[in-house]
Amino acid sequence: MSVVFVMAPLALLLAAVAVAGFVWAARDGQFEDVDTPPQRVLLDDDPDRAE
Repeated sequence: MSVVFVMAPLALLLAAVAVAGFVWAARDGQFEDVDTPPQRVLLDDDPDRAE
């Protein structure tokens, strides 16, 4: 039973860190453009390379 007193606050702390990280990323604009990066891989033609 004493393990619960250690693990419950640890789990709450870990969840709070995860939520804080998500809020930071959302405010920083990390999730603004979700369409361009996958398309950039398909359209990446480098004319300087001669293969």
